[in-house]
Amino acid sequence: MKKEDIEVLKQKLLERKEQILKNINYNSKELDGLKGTEASDEADHAIISTDVAIEEALSKKQMNELKEIEYALFKIDKGTYGICEMCEEPIGIERLKVKPQAKYCIVCREIAEKRG
Repeated sequence: MKKEDIEVLKQKLLERKEQILKNINYNSKELDGLKGTEASDEADHAIISTDVAIEEALSKKQMNELKEIEYALFKIDKGTYGICEMCEEPIGIERLKVKPQAKYCIVCREIAEKRG
């Protein structure tokens, strides 16, 4: 992979990281607000509980993506970025453009998903 491609993908990773951190901060404030809300009846309580569960699920998903991004940035620094962790072949640039934190090539990703 060309050095210019890696730099473009690194910038994309850094921008996504910044957006996720903003989202997590916002979600944290939303959760604090929801948890401090008094429910006037059971219906309000159910709505608040559902909103809290959704916000927590979104935050968890974003934290996982953030970990993947941090790992991809580590691999860039280490010089191993863009190499499939299963077959050790290069991950296609088109795949990395779509998901720059990808750890597997397309074939190995399908294998990993089937294994669960």
